Amino acid sequence: MNAHEAQHRIEELRALLHHHNYRYYILDDPEIDDAGYDALFRELLALEKAHPELADPNSPTKRVGAPPLPAFASKAHRQEMKSLDNVFDSGEWKAYLDRIRRLAPTSQFSFWVDPKFDGLAVELIFEDGRFVEALTRGDGQTGEVITENIRTVKSLQLDLNSVAHNNGQPVPRLLEVRGEVVITKQDFYLLNEKQRKIGGKTFANPRNAAAGSLRQLDSSVTAQRPLRFFAYGVGEVVWNDPTHAWTSQSSLMGGLRKLGLTTSDLGKVVSESDVQEFHDTMEEKRHELPFDIDGIVAKIDDLAIQEALGFTSRAPRFAIAWKFPAHQGKTKLLDIAIQVGRTGVLTPVAELAPIPLAGVTVSRATLHNEDEIMAKDLRIGDTVVVQRAGDVIPEVVEVVLEQRPENAKPYEFPRQCPVCGEKAVRLQGEVARRCVNMSCEAVRRQRIIHFVSKAGLDIAGIGKKWIEILVDKGLVTTPANLFRLDKMTLLSLSRMGSKSANNFLKALDEARAQADLRRFLCALGIRHVGERTAKTLAEHYPNMDGLSVVSEEELMQLPDIGPEVAGQIRAFFQSEHNQQLLIELKEVGLDPQSSSLVSGDESSQGKAPSPLAGKKIVFTGGLASMSRNEAKAIAEKVGAEVVGSVSKKTDYVVAGEDAGAKLQKARDLGVTILDLKAFLELVESPEESSTA
Repeated sequence: MNAHEAQHRIEELRALLHHHNYRYYILDDPEIDDAGYDALFRELLALEKAHPELADPNSPTKRVGAPPLPAFASKAHRQEMKSLDNVFDSGEWKAYLDRIRRLAPTSQFSFWVDPKFDGLAVELIFEDGRFVEALTRGDGQTGEVITENIRTVKSLQLDLNSVAHNNGQPVPRLLEVRGEVVITKQDFYLLNEKQRKIGGKTFANPRNAAAGSLRQLDSSVTAQRPLRFFAYGVGEVVWNDPTHAWTSQSSLMGGLRKLGLTTSDLGKVVSESDVQEFHDTMEEKRHELPFDIDGIVAKIDDLAIQEALGFTSRAPRFAIAWKFPAHQGKTKLLDIAIQVGRTGVLTPVAELAPIPLAGVTVSRATLHNEDEIMAKDLRIGDTVVVQRAGDVIPEVVEVVLEQRPENAKPYEFPRQCPVCGEKAVRLQGEVARRCVNMSCEAVRRQRIIHFVSKAGLDIAGIGKKWIEILVDKGLVTTPANLFRLDKMTLLSLSRMGSKSANNFLKALDEARAQADLRRFLCALGIRHVGERTAKTLAEHYPNMDGLSVVSEEELMQLPDIGPEVAGQIRAFFQSEHNQQLLIELKEVGLDPQSSSLVSGDESSQGKAPSPLAGKKIVFTGGLASMSRNEAKAIAEKVGAEVVGSVSKKTDYVVAGEDAGAKLQKARDLGVTILDLKAFLELVESPEESSTA
């Protein structure tokens, strides 16, 4: 067989094996037996070995895995993979309907409903119908690259073209498919049995097994796991012919099936009045289904309405997860532990005799506060009902009074901090009891952990464990101490090598240089000051010095700031401890200035406003020289508002490589389109004054 004949036969065998995989794994209707399939597979394997120049990463023979990776790379999603908001009963469902009717006043909506798989969310990227990359959901903006591991999932079509052609379905030039990787209940049982026999790790539930399998650095291990992929939606989609674009969720899901991708065969379109019936039916059938589900997902079927409704900061408005009722069980309350948080709040936690609930073993549960313990009359030694709903933290529901021990005594909430021994007080109007000693080791520890966390300055590589070690050794007592650490001090810590110490110090230097006033305010942990309030403050005040002298009355003139928030901001600056902390942070170079041009800070004095100030900007496609988040930060720094969807109100669309539907919509609406270079030129050039 010459090279040309070999290439022709290899292509033929690959197409045949892709076809038979589709018939077996997706249609559950095989056309040949295992022996026939194995013969084709062995023939292809031999030909590929003889002709390595014809290698293809998407060949059926590559599903056994690639060489182990040293670590997972990270990559930004083109479109953020947001979470879903939840409802738990018919009342909350009706409240959700009322909310979206106010935003999109349509008398009736049709919904696409399907089961909510309890698996691991991933994004698969296809170019011209061929699989090229896969990412985990990650934090929604950036995911881990798990391409080699996803290639081993046998139910996944790696080349969509032949199935699409047979089904008369056009193939997008770029297609980002989002879905869940899951393991069936039966396969999970067999996997754990196999792991026990070889002395390997067993898994708590199918979701953990799926997640653990996908995050193997050695994809040959992943290849041995019985993973399956179910698509539930898309991210970015770019069509060669825009008239092929899907207009409804139902046509989108049907299109994905015609491309050869697996979707739930239980999904369908229903009226809003029939969503509850679908939910109730799925709840009844959930234990009969081969996969774990923890509820249903309802999405407005019309994609135009979906786009009009848009997103909140964390979730789409056009979709909701209706979760099933919580799993409950009875167990013993062994003890009540008290945790001290960064604001000094004493939080009670139930220590329980371990109990399996919803696929995990529960040994701790939240008790919220002192009043809840009293209201439920919880006593150590009681038998209690514990419940867990989805990923929600388990909670104690009630006491089984008929099983209460005779010697059980009412629980007395501590009046002193269990860490420092100082008085724990309860302020008027509050349910929490607090340690008032801001030098308390537990408070200090939690405040520093918060300072470096994603909710604070988001200092990469400096997490909770390192902070705990540094605080325990007395090396760090305030956030400012972190920036005084040197390499010799870090090398004295166990498991801290030279490279790690360098990375640690580099991360601190980058945080010091890049911190803006908004993030700094979040990091300080001022009560009731979150992302939104911090942004408002940073837009109106130049720096901490300017903010420190503002009255409560002036603060209450700002959007979203009421008397309680204003009072907490003033209380923060009136504290001598906090004033000293701010002085120390200045000394180590942390005194960020507002990046907003509306504040009139020194950085903007004498300068004309940016032409982007006050403009609505959409980023789409891959920006070659920077991440989407970096571009967003630059835009916000000059006063622009970055939004997620294109509308008539959009001022600019910044388009990178493979820009898709958003770019086309911008063209249709006549919105100004910029490339990255033009965007950066606008950032750097001041707007011409009207008197020039």
